[in-house]
Amino acid sequence: MNSTRCSLLLLSILSPLSLAPAQTLLPDQIVRVDNVFQQWNRHDSPGCALGVYKNGQIVYEHGYGMANLNDDIPITPKTVFHVASMSKQFTAAAIVLLAQQGKLSLSDDVRKYVPDLPELGETITIQHLIHHTSGLRDQWSLLGLAGWRYSLDLITDDDVMSVMTRQRDLNFKPGEKYLYCNTGYTLLGLVVKRVSGMSLREFTSKNIFEPLGMTSTHFRDDHAEIVKHNALGYAQEAKDKPFRLSVTNFDTVGATSLHTTVEDLERWDENFYHPQVGDQAFVEQMLERGKLNSGEQLDYAFGLVVGKYKGLPIVDHAGGDAGYRSDMTRFPEQHFSAAVLCNSAETNPTRLVRQVADILLAKDFKESEQTPMPASPKAGEARLTAEQMAALTGLYWNREDDDFHKIMVKDGRLQINFGGEDSHVLKAAKDMVFRIVDASRGDEVEIRFLPATSDKPQRMQQSVGREKPKLYESVAPFNPNAEELAEYSGAYFSEEIDPVYTIVIEDGSLRLVRMKHQPETLQPTMRDVFSGEIGTLHFTRDANQHISGLTLNTDRIRNFRFSKKIN
Repeated sequence: MNSTRCSLLLLSILSPLSLAPAQTLLPDQIVRVDNVFQQWNRHDSPGCALGVYKNGQIVYEHGYGMANLNDDIPITPKTVFHVASMSKQFTAAAIVLLAQQGKLSLSDDVRKYVPDLPELGETITIQHLIHHTSGLRDQWSLLGLAGWRYSLDLITDDDVMSVMTRQRDLNFKPGEKYLYCNTGYTLLGLVVKRVSGMSLREFTSKNIFEPLGMTSTHFRDDHAEIVKHNALGYAQEAKDKPFRLSVTNFDTVGATSLHTTVEDLERWDENFYHPQVGDQAFVEQMLERGKLNSGEQLDYAFGLVVGKYKGLPIVDHAGGDAGYRSDMTRFPEQHFSAAVLCNSAETNPTRLVRQVADILLAKDFKESEQTPMPASPKAGEARLTAEQMAALTGLYWNREDDDFHKIMVKDGRLQINFGGEDSHVLKAAKDMVFRIVDASRGDEVEIRFLPATSDKPQRMQQSVGREKPKLYESVAPFNPNAEELAEYSGAYFSEEIDPVYTIVIEDGSLRLVRMKHQPETLQPTMRDVFSGEIGTLHFTRDANQHISGLTLNTDRIRNFRFSKKIN
């Protein structure tokens, strides 16, 4: 009798999914999915682990390539990967759990828990940090400016705070804009530690990973820790060059540093359908998208991006650090997800995940991912004349991003340069509309030229997939002579970092010299404005029109000020 009762009790606590027969892919589906990873399915290359989840089960898992090229250890579904920014959803989850316990509020001023953060004249809330609307400068960019070499020098939470506590400005007023910011999630990790009394690693292990049975998952907060079955990261300078080690060197958590497997991620994924950690309110909070002060709704939720792919709702987040790349995408209406974790900087897991989805969800898709663009002109159709192409050439500037594109005629064809040495041919789609393929992302880019008006110069509109179009305006180029260049040379310092930046003239060009970086050439754009790998430098002048300093803008830093040393 007791034995029968125990059996019934055991059956009652098992979920229906655990009793359902295991699902698998069809043989032809497996062949097609494996072909997606053919490039990486080698014994002399790093690669990826794949997990495909359907209705609460792993329906396919596989490893492609090697986890360790030193000892010829292959990747398997049990291989542990550093997943970089995929970590953010777990940091956000820890914050939501603490909020549900009444230990903090999402509207709290972050300085309530991190008082060493400087007062910058604005209230920055926990919610601002979660949705990347805080206006704080990104930690990796700041550390780079301060002389740290990303993933080569040891970087700790204390190092992040050492540059953050010296900041004097925000990129923008909190809530005004969205700008991806790793600093926010490092601060969230500190909030968890100071509110719970446990490190982020301890809190997430106790409250998320252990309850879900994610036995191979944790936040690595000690760079010297040995992690069993861990994949080494690799990078390749060029296709004909050998792979080289490219591993992380972080003791900072929150924005990054989660280690996990494709098998463990299925347990987390299923928690969004049948919560074991948190409840339905927890799931709904995790998927709540941010809003700007203007009321504009963002795609970014709690460490997750809510969007669409080929007409279907998706929830995803990618990651990339050193030689590691990752992505997990959920199709909630189909109860289907796929995770791809890779140990090569040359991989694109987001594209790989979507190629897998293209195979397995083909019947569910409602539309193409991108808005169809007009076909290229057929033979015999009118093309731009040399005069028409010449009229489009010049320098174009995007004010919001402080970014420059150059349009030129090369080899008799209209081309665009995004910065650097390479240019791309603009293929005509229709009158004043062109397109190229962004090789770095695999996205199609549309370039549309808009004529000048009485109050506006000639402009160029750039559209990538479903992203908001960016507008560039034609500006007068600056070609300084030797005497003019000499004005900019000198030493520049900032109160927010220690290293002095030196600008010198070499071979008729302006060169920037700074600690732990190779000297780089600065290209003139507009008057008193130069651009380089570091970003865009706007030189400032005093009342006597002498160069007095400069302001630096990068992808994730705005208005970073330097003063020129007076001899």
